[in-house]
Amino acid sequence: MDKTLVVVGAGPRLGMGVARAFGRRGFRVALVARTRSTLDTLVAELTGLGVSAAAFPADVRDPAALTAALTAARANLGPIDVLEFSPSPTGSITHAARTTVESALAQFELHVLGAVTAVRAVLPEMQARAAGTVLLTTGVSSTVPAPFLANVGLAMAGLRNWAHALHTELGPQGIHVATVRIATGIVPGGGESDPGAIGDRYYDLYERRDRVEEVIGDPDAFRALVAATRPGQNPTAPPTVTAPADTAG
Repeated sequence: MDKTLVVVGAGPRLGMGVARAFGRRGFRVALVARTRSTLDTLVAELTGLGVSAAAFPADVRDPAALTAALTAARANLGPIDVLEFSPSPTGSITHAARTTVESALAQFELHVLGAVTAVRAVLPEMQARAAGTVLLTTGVSSTVPAPFLANVGLAMAGLRNWAHALHTELGPQGIHVATVRIATGIVPGGGESDPGAIGDRYYDLYERRDRVEEVIGDPDAFRALVAATRPGQNPTAPPTVTAPADTAG
């Protein structure tokens, strides 16, 4: 196989689970995230597994830097066949009544505008080849409103909506767009929640190209957690949430 995967927002759990799943099936892997030292560690791990991998540091919130990183990835590893997007939230995570324009914009810039930038960088070449896959990761708050994840949920819902729209529009052009909605913590050795098991679900979504959304975990369990959150609870201390695409990468 002579194909390239780019993981935008690469981290040691979700991002590496996806990278290993594709890498052991012959993909070259490009990792994009802010911190060079972290990326170098992840690349070394992949290289040790026999995967051809390279690091391309960029802040997902910086459109010019992200576009340059994806351009460099293509120049170094070849045409991008699969784009996977899963950055972790940065900045404050706000309750619904405490959401401000600034806190909402911070998550929207990261998740929605970051995804738009990444897709725009790879889409023209995918359209020219009439082939390609885009996998956009969201969290459980994209469909289950959670007062303690309000600004993140705003962004996640928007990203999920756009992913579905892209799927409808680009499918006839040979480009498969899908979203992975994660409703579980990512726990090494945790069965369905293990990074490797999750990575395999991403690969299956890529390989089968038969659905617009993959749900990992149990949204109903999260819905019950939200229902158990009583009014008057300390708004500065949200309950523990196990939704990686909402709270951790």
